[in-house]
Amino acid sequence: MAKADDLSHVAPDVAGELGRWMEHLSAERRMSVKTCEAYGRDADQFIRFMSKHFGARVTLGRLARLEPQDVRAFMAARRASGITGRSLMRTLAGVRSFARFLERRGKGKVGAIAAVRAPKVARTLPKPLAVAAARRLSDPDLRAGEEREPWILARDTAVLALLYGSGLRISEALGLRRVDVAKPGGVLVVTGKGNKTRMVPVLPQVLDLINTYIAGCPYDLLPNGPLFLGAKGGPLSPRIVQLVMARLRGALGLPDSATPHALRHSFATHLLGRGGDLRAIQELLGHASLSTTQIYTGVDSERLLEVYRNAHPRG
Repeated sequence: MAKADDLSHVAPDVAGELGRWMEHLSAERRMSVKTCEAYGRDADQFIRFMSKHFGARVTLGRLARLEPQDVRAFMAARRASGITGRSLMRTLAGVRSFARFLERRGKGKVGAIAAVRAPKVARTLPKPLAVAAARRLSDPDLRAGEEREPWILARDTAVLALLYGSGLRISEALGLRRVDVAKPGGVLVVTGKGNKTRMVPVLPQVLDLINTYIAGCPYDLLPNGPLFLGAKGGPLSPRIVQLVMARLRGALGLPDSATPHALRHSFATHLLGRGGDLRAIQELLGHASLSTTQIYTGVDSERLLEVYRNAHPRG
């Protein structure tokens, strides 16, 4: 959003509603700080454009009088600046969220925003790893020859095993506390997007890898402190996990698409391929919408078609 001393493009009534909207996103919608910031920037870009477009500060009344062609002019300007269709779609999502907020508060209906279609974006399928490769990445013997402290190698192995074994995001794995692993039942309580918690199962062999790391860690792991620590005792950085994955990718001859997040994709795809229920996979991944999880049905179909083409006598 705009800085407090940079409000030449926005009238006080709109500035006040923007502030209340941001509080609503954070407190009631429970969006993450980064998502709130992104939505705020999107709305600010839109209002700045409209201020230049009309040559005056944007008021609530001006927003209510917008025409579809005004919104299309904004989209064209963003396209000309080099923004991708996916980014433009996200920008419109933020602007529409603000428009709906104004309507619910009785501050006017900004119908022009809803009347304009969002750009079509080709939906790319996730690129999961093969089962053998995904399992190999969490093999402790894979990095046995590296000149690194054993506890660091054990830590990296445990993190990658969690990403694939439980389908966690990097942020979720690195957000675990020491006390989370001590809970009985072979499950973890994970904090995902929007600070929403969910329970995920942990395989016994993954727990063994985590306990091997804990036993070798030279630092005191406080009950409510981070489970995974860096070499100097601070919280482990996601960048370190990405670098580890890059080294392993090279060692195994895997493509660039074999990222830490690809292990989460692999978790979902492999479960689905072995008969996993789509609703259950949605819960395990922490997806708010089933449509997000359904993308993995496309991945599995692609795999089946590839097997058919390669194995069929007339393929």
